[in-house]
Amino acid sequence: MEKYLRENFEVQPKRPPNEALLKWRKAVGAVVKNPRRRFRMVADLVKRQEDARNRRQIQEKVRVALYVQKAALHFIDGILPAFKVLMPDYLDFFPSLNVFPIFCAAGKREENTSEEVRQAGFGIDPNELASIARTHDSSNLKFHDGVEGFARKISVSMQDGVHSSEIEHRQNIFGCNKFAEKPSRTFWLFVWDALQDLTLIILMVCAVVSICVGLPTEGWPKGMYDGVGIIISIFLVVTVTAISDYKQSLQFKALDKEKKNVTVQVTRDGCRQEVSICNLVVGDIIHLSIGDQIPADGLFISGYNLSIDESSLSGESEPVNISREKPFLLSGTKVQDGSARMLATAVGMKTEWGRLMVTLSEEGEDETPLQVKLNGVATVIGKIGLVFAVLTFLVLIARFMMWKMLQQEMSKWSSTDALKLLDYFATAVTIIVVAVPEGLPLAVTLSLAFAMKKLMNDKALVRHLSACETMGSATCICTDKTGTLTTNHMVVTRAWIFDKVIDVQTGGSKVKCSISESVQGILLQAIFQNTGSEVVKGKDGKCNILGTPTETALLDFGLLLGGDFDALRKESKIVKVEPFNSVKKKMSVLVALPSGKLRAFCKGASEIILQMCDKIVNANGEPVPLSEEHRERITLVINKFACDALRTLCLAFKDITDKSNAENIPEDTYTLIAVVGIKDPVRPGVKEAVKTCLEAGITVRMVTGDNINTAKAIAKECGILTEGGLAIEGLDFRNKSPQEMKQLIPNLQVMARSMPLDKHTLVMQLRTALKEIVAVTGDGTNDAPALHEADIGLAMGIAGTEVAKENADVVIMDDNFSTIVNVARWGRSVYINIQKFVQFQLTVNVVALIINFASACISGTAPLTAVQLLWVNMIMDTLGALALATEPPNDELMKRSPTGRDAHFITRTMWRNIIGQSIYQLAVLAFLEFDGKRILKLTGSDATLTLKTFIFNTFVFCQVFNEINSRDMDKINVFRGIFTNWIFLLIVIATVVFQVIIVELLGTFADTVPLSWKFWGLSIALGAVSLPVGVLLKCIPVEQSKYSVTTKHHDGYEPLPSGPELA
Repeated sequence: MEKYLRENFEVQPKRPPNEALLKWRKAVGAVVKNPRRRFRMVADLVKRQEDARNRRQIQEKVRVALYVQKAALHFIDGILPAFKVLMPDYLDFFPSLNVFPIFCAAGKREENTSEEVRQAGFGIDPNELASIARTHDSSNLKFHDGVEGFARKISVSMQDGVHSSEIEHRQNIFGCNKFAEKPSRTFWLFVWDALQDLTLIILMVCAVVSICVGLPTEGWPKGMYDGVGIIISIFLVVTVTAISDYKQSLQFKALDKEKKNVTVQVTRDGCRQEVSICNLVVGDIIHLSIGDQIPADGLFISGYNLSIDESSLSGESEPVNISREKPFLLSGTKVQDGSARMLATAVGMKTEWGRLMVTLSEEGEDETPLQVKLNGVATVIGKIGLVFAVLTFLVLIARFMMWKMLQQEMSKWSSTDALKLLDYFATAVTIIVVAVPEGLPLAVTLSLAFAMKKLMNDKALVRHLSACETMGSATCICTDKTGTLTTNHMVVTRAWIFDKVIDVQTGGSKVKCSISESVQGILLQAIFQNTGSEVVKGKDGKCNILGTPTETALLDFGLLLGGDFDALRKESKIVKVEPFNSVKKKMSVLVALPSGKLRAFCKGASEIILQMCDKIVNANGEPVPLSEEHRERITLVINKFACDALRTLCLAFKDITDKSNAENIPEDTYTLIAVVGIKDPVRPGVKEAVKTCLEAGITVRMVTGDNINTAKAIAKECGILTEGGLAIEGLDFRNKSPQEMKQLIPNLQVMARSMPLDKHTLVMQLRTALKEIVAVTGDGTNDAPALHEADIGLAMGIAGTEVAKENADVVIMDDNFSTIVNVARWGRSVYINIQKFVQFQLTVNVVALIINFASACISGTAPLTAVQLLWVNMIMDTLGALALATEPPNDELMKRSPTGRDAHFITRTMWRNIIGQSIYQLAVLAFLEFDGKRILKLTGSDATLTLKTFIFNTFVFCQVFNEINSRDMDKINVFRGIFTNWIFLLIVIATVVFQVIIVELLGTFADTVPLSWKFWGLSIALGAVSLPVGVLLKCIPVEQSKYSVTTKHHDGYEPLPSGPELA
């Protein structure tokens, strides 16, 4: 079976090729009872191709429009100077150029503003406003006096933003920032899907025929019992199935809503604040930074080095530079570099992105490897079941015909004979119902939906279904340090200024006394001018710092020194900004001082900034030459701070005398002001979480941009860096050859001063050269390639950019490493739970098929009727999936090795349990079927019916106790944690209650008779023997699969064995 599954039902967890997706669909063939339900949760490849065509058409349309606009601008830029030279007299007639018919707005335009818009207090029509950015209409922009003119016409202050009281009013006029969505599927649609099962349709026809034939021959009401019994059973199966599927759809809808819940920073009511993207309105002043997705169409107000990636909208990979001259910003595009403020001019369906989204259908997510594999298992078992069903029907017909021949009644046929043949056919069809495990692939979806909901409560948003199950097989986690292993609540605790180490924690007054006023002045300038963050006053009047944790720590230090952020910022004018990025590891700014001079400020990684300096500020605030001896002393200070687990930054400045090159920020000859040490404590519980990973066979590697000494100190504190482990800098790593990398990576535990490319290279080497299953964390735009390349990309929810989140498979909402470990735990739980369910269902399949076929061959009758088989099918399918596929994870899951990339899904342990339990159940049922009357001492007219009822009852209780047995495939104690899993308990109790009702009260429909207490006790006892049988089976040693991961890790932990040795 495994070979067949590998050849036909193998897909990659991420970005599987269309060929593989088509191959398994073709392999499934016609062995599907209900295609509508089976394939509901898999990608619709036809719709996906249609969407791709639609997207390309829209992108082509946008691209052509942009090209026409660019060509027109180039034409104007080239032709106007020529006109000024060749036809100056003509231009004298048009001094303002506002009536130049080709290049400018043609005269004074008529404003088509509706009465409703004017009464609402706005001076421009919403459709005209929306078209400005979408069509890049420069002439209309000039006609309305630029961005400021639009701000006046939509009644908004570019300083204070929109007032909160106006939000609803603006939404009524300009629309909401939401896209048109297809209505959700109702419960009745799921009922309809469940009714599409071909075998159930056949059984319904059989039931109707049975009623039509039975009423004339057997009379009312006896003639309709069999048919009504089948219809009631089908109704029950359809209802339970529809409820289960509907609840799953609600869970996925809630998760999808959470995925779209993005927050953006805006200025409202005069202060900067975070709002949901859905609550954006026209007129909002939106703040953009690197990695953000632009949430609305709009116009550039102010900013620095803003570069936009429009590939998602136009298909063009070349970034577009935005400025006051080219201010048009489109929703759905991404900020590649720089920062800015923009004025929102169109939201929701009035944007080009909104129009693009509504044309794309919901073609479904790629199916997970486990879903595909279980489709393969269902196909194999279905084909076997189909053969058994046909053979059973043929044997029953042959025996019946032989009996007719022996009785010499071949020429005499009655309605009773017809009913008997119909009963045989219904039994054969019901065997197919039981034999084709339609619920197997859907059990994966159920388990994943349950796990995703629980993970959402635990601060992990799973964006792709496959990630949840792949995370359970992860062998390596490459994690960032800042914010993931540490709290991300940074505070400057120490500072070094000209040979003096200052303990900042002693208090503001003492710190101020230890620094001269002149040094304080230049230090505060360096802190407040060279920052991408802001100090703003909240509604309560208190100062709040908005920005990254590092910037927040520095600004807090500046405020501690008594600095006034707003006053210092107003003193100077910012000329140019180079925002911080993970490649340069520094941020620079060029400012014009009140005196007219230019001064550059730079801050960043200590060793990099120190290398750029040739002078240092002395105790009096004057620049003095930086000697090599002094440089070495500063390096020792940096290393001392780093060894104490402090993040170190250097602050420097440079006065620029040559104004001819004023546009460029210098890269050398700076003056060093200070070295600051920032404390970022390790998160509580991280050390225990790392230990859990190591015990589970998951190697944890820290990849950080910090100083190597800081990284090593934190790694030791977390338990990542162990004796014999390797810590290396990114520069050294990237200079290694692929062969050298392959040799050092197994011992690599810390990579410091790394660039995003280093992380990407490490992930590629781990996956390709060492065949590891890699999870990697990331928060920046430049981390996107590594997140995309990894088996599981984990983006940070707080510190992460939208670009990083879009390329990730899971978003860690609290940026906590412990949450990552929890995702791995749930991933393992999903895989194990599905294995439990498969083991349980295959046991039922094997027993039901063999006992029905053997009985048909030997006695000429099937021991279980159609109604009884339908009830068994519901126990093992929908109810079994609910009970076993929703088991919460336990600590033991993280004490066994990860599942290998090529591991067999149906393990030797599972086969041992399936075969053992099947043998026991078949032996019990065979004895009862062929010698039950003697064993149970049954006599009288109802002896046969009592025996059949007893067999049915015993068979059901065997499944109930085997369901309990399946809770743990390896360990003897299957009751551990059973009372904390209320879903499992509820289903077991409901199964027993319904079984009692069927036997005792619904005998006329289910072909049963009430049983005595003695027989009830015996049925339960025979079922309960499954438990000691399970204990004996788990004591049988099973050879471990060659595909299991059994490597001993660098940390000294050896993965615990799985299988019977855990019993």
